[in-house]
Amino acid sequence: MIDIDWPGLKAHAEAVMAKAYAPYSKFPVGVAGLVDDGRIVKGCNVENASYGLGLCAECGMVSDLASSGGGRLVAVVCVDGQGNYLSPCGRCRQLLFEHGGKEVLFMTEAGPQPMSHLLPWAFGPEDLGINPRG
Repeated sequence: MIDIDWPGLKAHAEAVMAKAYAPYSKFPVGVAGLVDDGRIVKGCNVENASYGLGLCAECGMVSDLASSGGGRLVAVVCVDGQGNYLSPCGRCRQLLFEHGGKEVLFMTEAGPQPMSHLLPWAFGPEDLGINPRG
């Protein structure tokens, strides 16, 4: 079992939140995830003048995960511009489930919650007969 440094993970999320590109909503978001090999991956939201094309912070984090060698997410912290914990949108819950499974922990105001709590009855690679771990 990997130790989770929740305050450290939140600090990473807050640092990357400061780099968010949010000129339209003025709502910067940062996220940091602990990978099963101990790496920290991060992402921030990136908006677009065509509002529907904006990218959530979790999308950037999952891209960082893939581009830095893959692995499985163990724990995730997402924050707003004031450092308040945020819950992922539906699309991002699915992304987190895909890359961390039902056991990935997500920090909430009520404490860490497993993805199975945030996305019950999730649909994933196994439902398609695919093993993403090889």
